[in-house]
Amino acid sequence: MSAVTEKHPAMYQVSTLQALSLGYTRPVVTVGELLRHGDTGLGTFEDVGGEMIVLDGRCWRADGTGAVSEAPPETGVPFASVSELAGGVRFETEAMPDLASLRTVLDLKIEEGFGLNSMHMARIDGFFESVSARSESAFRSQHVPLKEVLEKTQRDFTFRDVPGTLVCVYYPDYMEGINAPGWHFHFLSADRTRGGHVFGLRMAAGGVRLDRISSIEIRLPAEPAFDTYALKEASGEEIRQVEQGDSTQRR
Repeated sequence: MSAVTEKHPAMYQVSTLQALSLGYTRPVVTVGELLRHGDTGLGTFEDVGGEMIVLDGRCWRADGTGAVSEAPPETGVPFASVSELAGGVRFETEAMPDLASLRTVLDLKIEEGFGLNSMHMARIDGFFESVSARSESAFRSQHVPLKEVLEKTQRDFTFRDVPGTLVCVYYPDYMEGINAPGWHFHFLSADRTRGGHVFGLRMAAGGVRLDRISSIEIRLPAEPAFDTYALKEASGEEIRQVEQGDSTQRR
């Protein structure tokens, strides 16, 4: 594993997963502002209108069918995590039969660098035999839990034999609530036409660029409505099911 570069990226996060889970889906920043803080990351859009993939300094929206389009700069963002990817650690992966195997490989790499209590951002460019993903259409609501919204709007789909990129974000366990603990994956095809939140895959091979992140800036909503949300009431188990569950735990 190559040495870490001297550049020390920071995580820029919009709102918290607790707030999103409880139904705070109003815009906090725009896509244009978000991209001033990072070139790689993931999130969602106003009213949970699709899955966000930030890659190479551009922001892409995967809609409820898995079709991808570039998000205009004025688009509202209620929740996201981005950073400038330096790719301090680089390595190649062998074939991955499933998402659990990929998580294990990534966990071992960050453990080797004594990084389990730090955040991480990674991108994996490779060829995918299959990608099981999901996304959703917008649903305007307030104080409606995200889990209930996704039950109405979310759709699953599978991409087969496709080159593309995984954007991968890791938060340590003690930051649960700010974000989901562990790894979170979004996919964008190489031709920028397909993507979504990943809950399963088979990967033939891939090249990984990985950064350890030791600082974070959190941009909280400024409007008074944010203070009407009791963030401590967000269930940790529900957050895990919504954000990182498998195909039986939808998002």
